Amino acid sequence: MTLWNMIAGEIGYRKLSFVLGCLSVAIAVGAVTGSGALLRGHDRRTEQLVEQKEARTRAEMGRMEDDYRVIMKRMGYNTLILHRDQNLGELHAQGYPTVTMPEAYVERLAAGGIETLNHLLPVLQKRIKWPETGEMILLTGVRGQVPIAGMKAERTPIMAPIPSGRVALGRALAKRVDKTAGETLTLMGESFVVERVEAARGTAEDMALWVDLAKAQQWLNEPGRINGILALECVCHADSLGLITAEVTKRLPDTQVFEFTSKVRGRAEARLRAAETRLAAITGEKEQRQRLRGERERLAAVLTPLAVAGSALWIVLLAYGNARVRRSEIGVLRAVGVRQLQVITLFLSKAALMGAAGSLAGIAAGVAAGAWAAGICPGDGAALELAGGWRLGWLFLLGLALSCGAVLGPAIMAARRDPAEVMGEE
Repeated sequence: MTLWNMIAGEIGYRKLSFVLGCLSVAIAVGAVTGSGALLRGHDRRTEQLVEQKEARTRAEMGRMEDDYRVIMKRMGYNTLILHRDQNLGELHAQGYPTVTMPEAYVERLAAGGIETLNHLLPVLQKRIKWPETGEMILLTGVRGQVPIAGMKAERTPIMAPIPSGRVALGRALAKRVDKTAGETLTLMGESFVVERVEAARGTAEDMALWVDLAKAQQWLNEPGRINGILALECVCHADSLGLITAEVTKRLPDTQVFEFTSKVRGRAEARLRAAETRLAAITGEKEQRQRLRGERERLAAVLTPLAVAGSALWIVLLAYGNARVRRSEIGVLRAVGVRQLQVITLFLSKAALMGAAGSLAGIAAGVAAGAWAAGICPGDGAALELAGGWRLGWLFLLGLALSCGAVLGPAIMAARRDPAEVMGEE
């Protein structure tokens, strides 16, 4: 009878013992493989989730910043540029600037390419009496907003220009003269179509009438002159307030700049909150995933050694029980001339097969666990990498060593027993 026949007979005679031994090795190898695979799969999944979260958050923050931009834009202009000689007391008393400056200033300012200043709108204002109605109105001449040099995309204007032959009315003024959009009115002996009626603002502009800048310059006898430049200061940080003044006066030395601080600060803080929300969302996701990884790592650090030690002990008990039950058979083999080494080889060969089968099953389970943690297919090559890659070979040898090492002691004890003593006991 050959060794392989003896091994096959041994396995066939003790099928349950062999299966339980394979299961023990599979548990040990699977615990080692699976713990590493689960952690690496968790890391991979974390990276994917964080990337997806960042992508979603970038999109959400982009929409949020767009919303903030629209909100701030609806708040209107937050910067007013006046001539240096304009007296602020007189400005507040009259309700409009009284000192004019060249209209060319707005082109000069636009050509300077100040990145945080846009929506430049030159205006010419004066309070006059509407001859045809007797109403005191704030006549405001405007033209199309002047684009900033180097601006990547054309900005939708805060205030649309007034076409020639048309006017816009403040809400209160429109109510007093009983006019709505599309109707015709007479001003300074000329007929105009009401382009639109502005929304109520709660300011003197509710009694304003807007016309084309050239027409206002003609009526007020101020050709090529304006008395103010409205602008929207767009700052990303509230601590940058005041910088725009230096930028403007550097290009227009004989001007003064007034920032409506509450609006500018509100815009800056809105942008800042959007950025902070984005960062907090991503940081929170990372911290949560890191906490989960730490919990799994601590659990693996406890369970893996216990699984290996328990499996080894179980294999030892199986081998010892098998050797004890089959003492008579081992005694007969020794009596007919089978040497100690052959008996030990029989036990170790069976253990090696048990270790090989258990190792393959444990590795397969570990690869599947890692693939599940990473959310990928177990048959994917990436699943093998998550489980350890080339290190799986060492885990296979670990299963063999565990099985053979656990069986070695009982096998030597069984092989060394005196055949005569064993036969006498039986």
